[in-house]
Amino acid sequence: MSEGQRRWDDRVVDRSEGFGERLLGVLLDRAHEMPPQLIAPMIAEEVARIGGRDVSILLQDYAQESLVPLPGRSLLVGEPEAIGESPAGTAFLLATPVEVAQAGGVRMYLPLLDGSDEVGVMALTVDFVDDDDRRLLRRLAGLVADTLVTKHAYTDRFFQARRREPMSVAAEMQWSLLPPLTMSVPQVAVSGAVEPAYKIAGDSFDYALNDNVLHTAVIDAMGHGLNAATMATVAIGAYRHARRADIGLAEMYAFMDRAIAEQFGPDHFVTAQMMDLDITTGQLQWVNAGHPAPLLIRNHQVVRQLDGPTTLPVGLGGEHPAVSEHQLQRGDRVLCYTDGVIEERDAHGELFGEERLIRCVNTIEHAHAEGGTRAGALRLSHALKRERAGRTSDDATILLIEWRGGAADHLAIPA
Repeated sequence: MSEGQRRWDDRVVDRSEGFGERLLGVLLDRAHEMPPQLIAPMIAEEVARIGGRDVSILLQDYAQESLVPLPGRSLLVGEPEAIGESPAGTAFLLATPVEVAQAGGVRMYLPLLDGSDEVGVMALTVDFVDDDDRRLLRRLAGLVADTLVTKHAYTDRFFQARRREPMSVAAEMQWSLLPPLTMSVPQVAVSGAVEPAYKIAGDSFDYALNDNVLHTAVIDAMGHGLNAATMATVAIGAYRHARRADIGLAEMYAFMDRAIAEQFGPDHFVTAQMMDLDITTGQLQWVNAGHPAPLLIRNHQVVRQLDGPTTLPVGLGGEHPAVSEHQLQRGDRVLCYTDGVIEERDAHGELFGEERLIRCVNTIEHAHAEGGTRAGALRLSHALKRERAGRTSDDATILLIEWRGGAADHLAIPA
């Protein structure tokens, strides 16, 4: 046998670089017009060509608590696996492959990354694995993730697999409004989480990385249900429209304010916080429209609130807002959150409050200093939910931003 070939089940399995390129090319060519229901069998078929078997595709559920198996012909469908408490969950949470030795070979858990957003995990078993295999499987997982995201727009089946309990119409609207929950580049990362996942209505967040500036917004529309979801949709739509017009934060506030007032009248409002972060310098600017002040996290602990002048919530005709500024240090994290996080009451009727939030943040930061932004946001969201004994009577949203610094105009070096 030539270098790069292995014997598996009485067949020669080619895992060389050239074969890997052909395999990925064939998968890409086949995927273009493949009906969504045939994606899973196609993936299992291609994995079998490199000696893999027992393929499972595990997708993140909407509550972001477990990975649920995607049903489909040729796929191994088991029970959901907890995020962070299983090999699949660890691969997902840390965005890194996990290998588990078994009697019949090695069970591989590969994160499915669409860019930097984590879609789920692909699990498969091989008889043996070396660095060439790992490289090929990592690339295959990336292509599978891209395919799943593309086909997700054409079918309801992936959505149905991820949904583990009934979802309100308002929540359906909000999930369709949200950007990918995670975005990461060498200079900056952002990750968010929303609760209650199946009943979220008035909370939302948005972001965009335009050249050297990360634009973010967190909003909380008054009320509950469809009315709040509709108002949130208009607020995010107005924010995106203003952002794409390249206007400043103060003018952006004025545009959003007019949009809400004209559409819903004088008695309706949306609290909002819009931020611009220069990812090369760390200069942070923001406008706060009736929103809780964000927390600055440095060296794994909260060091201060980012206080500043506030203006009236969007829709109430506030004056031209002041733009606050702060210079971040490399490694700083900024936590934005909605009032549902701190205004929830526990089983004893005690208000959750800012001090308890800060204690939770510090505990998570110190206990899991090695985790990335996605892991940090998820762990914090889960910890806050536990601290509230699972109670979420109001929408509770967090958005975590980490500034890493460095030039933004160089190409990433391929692995």
